[in-house]
Amino acid sequence: MLTLNFIWHMHQPDYRDSSGMMRMPWVFMHAIKDYFDMPFTLSKFENIKATFNLTPTLIEQLLLYENFGINKDRFLLLLKKDSLTKDEKDFVIKICKSSPYETMVSPYPRYKELYKKEILNSDELIDLEVVFLLSWCGGYLKESSNLVKKLLKKQKGFSKEEKYTLIDELIKFIPKILPFYKKLQDSKKISISTTPFFHPILPLLIDMNSAKEADKNISLPKNPLSLIDDAKIHIKKAKELYKRVFDKEAEGFWPAEGAVDKKSISIYKSENIKWIATDEDILFKSIKDENRKNLYKLYNFNDVKIVFRDKTISDLIGFTYKFWDEKRAVDDLIGRLKNIYQNCKDGVVSIILDGENAWEYYKNSGKDFLNTLYEKLLTCNFCRCKTMDEIISENSQNLKDLKPGSWIYGNFNTWVGDEEKNRAWELLYQTKRDYYHHLDSLDKIQQQKIEREFLEAECSDWYWWYGRGHYTKFNIEFDELFRNHLMKIYSLMNLSIPANLKIPISKSKNIKSFINEPKSYISPIIDGKETSFFEWLDSGLIDEIRVYTTMQKQSGPIKKLYWGEDEKNIYLRLDGDIKRVIEEMKIDIFIENEKRFFLNGSSYKDRCIQMAADEIIEISINKECIKKREIYLRVEIEKEDRIVQILPGIGELKINLNENFKKSWFV
Repeated sequence: MLTLNFIWHMHQPDYRDSSGMMRMPWVFMHAIKDYFDMPFTLSKFENIKATFNLTPTLIEQLLLYENFGINKDRFLLLLKKDSLTKDEKDFVIKICKSSPYETMVSPYPRYKELYKKEILNSDELIDLEVVFLLSWCGGYLKESSNLVKKLLKKQKGFSKEEKYTLIDELIKFIPKILPFYKKLQDSKKISISTTPFFHPILPLLIDMNSAKEADKNISLPKNPLSLIDDAKIHIKKAKELYKRVFDKEAEGFWPAEGAVDKKSISIYKSENIKWIATDEDILFKSIKDENRKNLYKLYNFNDVKIVFRDKTISDLIGFTYKFWDEKRAVDDLIGRLKNIYQNCKDGVVSIILDGENAWEYYKNSGKDFLNTLYEKLLTCNFCRCKTMDEIISENSQNLKDLKPGSWIYGNFNTWVGDEEKNRAWELLYQTKRDYYHHLDSLDKIQQQKIEREFLEAECSDWYWWYGRGHYTKFNIEFDELFRNHLMKIYSLMNLSIPANLKIPISKSKNIKSFINEPKSYISPIIDGKETSFFEWLDSGLIDEIRVYTTMQKQSGPIKKLYWGEDEKNIYLRLDGDIKRVIEEMKIDIFIENEKRFFLNGSSYKDRCIQMAADEIIEISINKECIKKREIYLRVEIEKEDRIVQILPGIGELKINLNENFKKSWFV
């Protein structure tokens, strides 16, 4: 029988500044939604088991709310403040308007109304704050809290007192979370694993040259240091916190970002860690054989058991099924498991992904999808769920080699290699060298405080947001948090702060920087060729090579997406490996998450759509076939029922057909 190994990874960066104040509220927001709802939903289904990975940074911040309530959270303190400065109000509104629009704003009429307003009076601001909090409440709170139910029913016109009471009730909910995990672990319903303390990329700390081994073309930071002693401390401290919270020794680790190499495995072994998990790309690089039968096994490397995640299924849950209705998504997943079973009847399928970040992009915060999935698995006659504690007792196969890499493309390029990422590492090394130089003059208390600041500065999340690859509205805040840890070290050493630490690393960037918007109407001939230089000259353009995200192993066959319109039609153009798309794939166009058009081959035409593919793919969509005046549009490229690319790679095209087109196209 096939063994299903769900590992739900729960992690947030450490949002505390040097004074211990949470600068952003995302631990709190996920706490009232995902951190309790995920294990609670699973607990309702007999024989459904999973492993939950709780990172130490997450655990510490949950405990911070338990111990201090709102008093260590800047956002919540501002929500309880009677009068806000302009900067404070702007920050609150920025947070409240950061939720995904379609799934977390649009379902709430008052939220939708206020989201679009640029200027809010005091009553409107209270309503925005309350509906923001309500939208983040998970299914458990919406069903069990009389206050949440009452406010949801009221919808608008909230008082200041109602806002305060809601915040108090949500804060009182936080202490239920960690004991619930412990209860489920003690009953063997779940396993709990953890991660090196501040979520560092351990191989990069130990030896920066591991990045070069994973990708020979990468540019490394100048004058790197081995921080192997810090790497060991991250593991030891994680074990200590785990023991304190869950009253047992930690046996399993999800290395931050699935980042592994031989040296880090040796440290895990020395700390009596029995198992880790990482990505299939690492396995296939290590054994030099991409036969997928090899993926569905338990391995042993240097006396540490290893499972490798099924990238396709894990990424479908993380990035693609959110666009589908839950029945279609679950049927697709079960069908894939059945195909695996036919080839590996006693295989172990490891489905490993974030347990929090995907769900705000799902309808109903993923509750419908998860309930449908677990119900379907209860009747599955060829598969069963097990925890990692159970799986590691089974037979394993020796792994002769283990190549360095992570769960993203099998390398470390997400955290090192471009100007901004390398600059962050170089500042870390500079600070470490200065610390070593002055170490003899520091007492034990200073050393302990400085050690923690270094560990926090080694968190993978800082390097994730720097440079290429990922976008956040809060890149400036992340940059300040990172540099403040290093500046704090100089303060603790009673040294003046170097001027270069006061210079922001992160360059100003936003989602618009990836987009060239249309300049005027276009009316191309739909023939699959660039008929003239001018027909697409004034179109919009997104270079998919620049903006590909962790949705795919690579950027996919389509390299550029052009778009535009005239009075009658919307136009799309796809450039890339067109021959491969024509011969092997099909194109699905979705409007408002509904699949509207099915295209394959080199041409297609009906009343609503026309497509031609030759040197390029050109598509026109008749506006008369679109009933709404404001739509969301995306394109999926499929091969053998597997999504190989979603366009645009940074969201959906939102089109308001009532407005001037220069203002209506954005992602």
